[in-house]
Amino acid sequence: MLSNSRSSQPVVLRSHYLSPSSSQIPASHITPRSACPETPIPFIVKKCIALLQICASSKFKLKQIHAFSIRHGVAPINPDMGKHLIYSIVSLSAPMTYAHSIFAQIQNPNVFTWNTMIRGYAESENPEPAIELYNRMHVNATEPDTHTYPFLLKAVSKVVNVRVGEGIHSIVVRNGFESLVFVQNSLVHMYAACGHYENAYKLFELMPERDIIAWNTVINGFALNGKPIEALTLYKEMGLEGVEPDGFTVVSLLSACAELDALALGRRVHTYIVKVGLNENMHVNNALLDLYAKCGNIMEAQKVFGEMEERNVVSWTSLIVGLAVNGFGTEALEHFGEMEKQQFVPSEITYVGVLYACSHCGMVNEGFNYFKRMKEKYGIVPRMEHYGCMVDLLGRAGLVKEAYEYIQNMPLQPNAVVWRTLLGACTIHGHLALGEVARVQLLQLEPKHCGDYVLISNLYASEQRWSDVHNVRKTMLTQGVRKAPGHSLVELGNCVHEFVMGDRTHPQSEAIYAMLVEISKKLKLEGYVPHTSNVLADIEEEEKANALFYHSEKIAIAFMLINTPSGTPIRVVKNLRVCADCHLAIKLISKVFNREIVVRDRSRFHHFRDGACSCKDYW
Repeated sequence: MLSNSRSSQPVVLRSHYLSPSSSQIPASHITPRSACPETPIPFIVKKCIALLQICASSKFKLKQIHAFSIRHGVAPINPDMGKHLIYSIVSLSAPMTYAHSIFAQIQNPNVFTWNTMIRGYAESENPEPAIELYNRMHVNATEPDTHTYPFLLKAVSKVVNVRVGEGIHSIVVRNGFESLVFVQNSLVHMYAACGHYENAYKLFELMPERDIIAWNTVINGFALNGKPIEALTLYKEMGLEGVEPDGFTVVSLLSACAELDALALGRRVHTYIVKVGLNENMHVNNALLDLYAKCGNIMEAQKVFGEMEERNVVSWTSLIVGLAVNGFGTEALEHFGEMEKQQFVPSEITYVGVLYACSHCGMVNEGFNYFKRMKEKYGIVPRMEHYGCMVDLLGRAGLVKEAYEYIQNMPLQPNAVVWRTLLGACTIHGHLALGEVARVQLLQLEPKHCGDYVLISNLYASEQRWSDVHNVRKTMLTQGVRKAPGHSLVELGNCVHEFVMGDRTHPQSEAIYAMLVEISKKLKLEGYVPHTSNVLADIEEEEKANALFYHSEKIAIAFMLINTPSGTPIRVVKNLRVCADCHLAIKLISKVFNREIVVRDRSRFHHFRDGACSCKDYW
């Protein structure tokens, strides 16, 4: 009787068959629908939903449950089953096409299902459909709730469409949701991600309660939008209000320090990271690595990388790019080879670092080989940055005509940066004709860029065409274009000191200029002769030598020689390219005064030590 009783019961899929340790549903436990009595639909729905909750970590089991539900006629027509299926798909980051195919078959989906679809697209690599779905919600007369807007605003942040974001903001206010903390945080993030950090900060100021997410969002917004000082100021305010920073705060803070080249502050943050145990966080370590690399302390960056227990593509990329910009191109390429051996797939940014390394080390053939491998081995479609590196590679090597031909054959329309790279190469290598061609293109693309006027003026001056130099400068005046003055920054204690050419405004000016005289005497004993060809003006040689003597980086170095103990490294940040004369002088200063001197100019780092530079005189 017991056996007959059991055989009369309908066969259903037992939840333990889909336990996390199971790999599939045994075929013997599934009876075809045609071979068993009818099972009530609600019962099947409940069973499938329970199974979806148990097997929430397996895409394969998800599809098995979906297939089972279809065989029993409950999915995706049943809204409840469809809702849970879509939720499981989104939670597992399965393809949104799969979720959308189910969503399209649900009649009158509820607000939870709409929100889940919006969330899925917002968290995917294609966030735009989230905005389209939101518009369809209104067409379908489904009222958004408080959970709709955070996901929707996340999608807006990704597509960087502030106009759409502002429209959603007005709807949020109209519906009375603006007072909710998680909606406020999403709005702050949206404005910051779209580059409107002022609006983000205004919203933040109006928030009656600010959690750690709000603080992190606005600090990160300032850091990402080139406002590192504001980011650091907010961090101090955060501490005064008793809010403890977390890993996300630290990452934003390190980013701000890297932007300011504030190595001393970055080291204090590093100490805090170790103290609170965040040094095992991979994202924090990546930010630390990036900080040290951008501040020119490549040895410390390598140390952080070596101590990391877990690494990802970002870790490798940060080190490779850091080595490249610091003049260690060979080491950068060696690490790239090691990265490939460890089966990490390089990203587009990784290859920018690789090509940059080749460019700044004069490795022309190697650069073209890497460019070919990028396309053929990894299927990376070259972007403008990659083509720009190739133009720079040829231009720096003196192959100016080849660089121009390369631009002519590019599949992308060259932008101002590419033409400016060519103009810079023409200026360095004295190719006037192509320099004028590049200048014509730049006048069409960015007619107000002061750097282009300076480059073409310097090119004319190097050819002794002083009337053309005068015309260029006259045009700058009439067009209202102002040249950015060269300056050098050094950090001493908690203060950053700025110097410009011939600067006598510093309180220690008398001592600084006395040190410059001493430097000049010692360099002459080493055989130093000023590179007067770097002074592109129609003046006497003696005046040119005096002009070179007072360049801002030399004044900054003299200041640091006075105020730091013997043997202490000196770090200088300059906003323009280091001229050949200063490059030679600093090499000799590093030897005569036994100092390591790190100079960060507009495109790279120069590590001077014992009379030599890491760039090997190729920059």
